[in-house]
Amino acid sequence: MACVYSMRSCLFWMMLVSLTGLAITGCATSVSTTTDKPRLAQQSVLSTLWMDRAGEYRALCHQAFNMAKLQVDRRLSYHRTLEKPLAVIVDIDETVLSNVPYFSQLIDKGEVFPSGWKVWMQMSTAQAIPGALEFLKYARFRGVEVFYISNRSMNEGLTATINNLVKMDFPFADQRHLLLKSTSGNKQPRRDRVEQTHEVILLIGDNLNDFSLIFSDKPVVQRNNAVDMMSSEFGKRFIILPNPIYGDWEGALYDYQWGTSSAQKLKVRQQLYSQ
Repeated sequence: MACVYSMRSCLFWMMLVSLTGLAITGCATSVSTTTDKPRLAQQSVLSTLWMDRAGEYRALCHQAFNMAKLQVDRRLSYHRTLEKPLAVIVDIDETVLSNVPYFSQLIDKGEVFPSGWKVWMQMSTAQAIPGALEFLKYARFRGVEVFYISNRSMNEGLTATINNLVKMDFPFADQRHLLLKSTSGNKQPRRDRVEQTHEVILLIGDNLNDFSLIFSDKPVVQRNNAVDMMSSEFGKRFIILPNPIYGDWEGALYDYQWGTSSAQKLKVRQQLYSQ
């Protein structure tokens, strides 16, 4: 009888421990779910601070636009026949306008993009990236048109974006020179549209997809290989701005599954860091 009682007692305690463990696990899962976004947002603190406070960031931006100015001068020095007017194509976000205050708000609120993006965009208060305004005004002075190709939404962002660019005194801030996203985020058809009427001498952006379709939707290794293959273009036809907060470089980490949960993104980041 004692043996039977002992076995029943053991089974009882085993079941109790098992149920308790399940309860604890369930609570842990629930807590984790509520903290995944804040943890993800917190991982952007240092990169956001760098873009907001570091002199090195400003220096890199000025360096990029100084190089762009040199390339405009170089191209104009041997441009003899004007079969087409000259143009430069620029991205907007983190290329000519800074959204650092928006990303700071996300960190404070424990949220991630696109939370609050429409509200921020409609405010039209983004400030100019260091060196951007001076360069684009210089391009206009030298007779070079500027086209803004951005994946801001055409329906939701056109008026607000024009207003923001006008506030900052950017040249060519009008509907004809803004080519925003209507259906597809692929920028190549919009670049092709500009090249039908203009000779594009420079493309400026913070994302490889701002330059060529060759970088689009490629895994990390292939993106890096494509950069090496086209290395001679950077600093000449392609001018890239630093942006450690977001971009297709991050999308490549998740195989461009942008709907990936915050929990899974944290897991992928940790796994890649540990490799």
